[in-house]
Amino acid sequence: MTTQADAGAVRAPSGAQAVRRALDVLHCFHDNGPDLSASDLARRLGLSTSTAHRLARTLLATGFLEQDARTARYRLGPAVTELGRLSYHQRGLHLAAPELADLAERTGTAADLALRSGPHAVIVAGGSVTPKVGLRRPLASTALGKVLLAWPRAGEGDARPSPPPSALTEHPLVEPVLLEGELARVRERGYALEDGESVHEGRTVAVPVLERSGHARFALAVGATAEVITEARLDWFLAQARSCARALEVLLLPPGERRAPAA
Repeated sequence: MTTQADAGAVRAPSGAQAVRRALDVLHCFHDNGPDLSASDLARRLGLSTSTAHRLARTLLATGFLEQDARTARYRLGPAVTELGRLSYHQRGLHLAAPELADLAERTGTAADLALRSGPHAVIVAGGSVTPKVGLRRPLASTALGKVLLAWPRAGEGDARPSPPPSALTEHPLVEPVLLEGELARVRERGYALEDGESVHEGRTVAVPVLERSGHARFALAVGATAEVITEARLDWFLAQARSCARALEVLLLPPGERRAPAA
C-alpha cells in the first residue's frame, strides 16, 4: 500500500533534477533583460509558480539571486558576480582587456572575444553588451559562432548548434547543408564574415585564437557598420584582428599550447 508520504517522495524531484532546475533559473537571466518575478520564472521554465518561488528563495538565501525590496522581483546576486570575476581572472581574461581596447580604438570598431558554451558563443571580454542583449550569440548566424564551429575543440565537433529561440533578424543561417558549406568557406579563408545576419546594417569580421593543435580556444571579432568595414578596407581590418589574435595566444594560452611564433 502506497502512503501519502510515499507518493510525495515519488513526485519530489531528485537531487540532480533539483540542481538542474536551480541552474535553469539562473539561465533565465542570460538575456540581460529586466528583473524577473516568480511568475516570470515559472512561465519561462514551464513550472508552477510555487515551485519557481521556492527555487528562487533558495537561490536568494545562498546569494545567487537578490530581490528588489520594492517590486519583489529577482536579479542575479553577488555570488554570481564573485564567481564570474574569479573565472575571469583564472582564465587570464583580464590580460586580454587592454589588447581588445587597443584594437577597438585603433580600428574604430567594437572588439569582442568569445568562447563556446553549448549552442552559443559567449562573449567573455570586450564591449558588445547592451540592454536586452546579453553575452550569448547563436553559433550558426554570427561571425564569432562560425569561427568556433569551423575550428572546434575536442568534443565540440559533433555537437550541432540548435537554432536560436528567436532569431535576431529574419536571416538566420541554420540549415545544416548551408552551414557546412559556409564553414568550409570560413576555414578556407581563415576568417568569418557576418553581414547583417545578427545585427541589421552591421558587419563583423571574426578570426580564431588558435591553439598549437589548430583548434580555436576563442574567437575574436571586430564589428561596425558596412560603411566602416568596407570591402576595400577588409584586408586591413583582418590584419589588425589577426595581429591581436596572435598576441592573445601568448597572453591566454599556456606555453605548451601556443603555436610557433609567426614568421
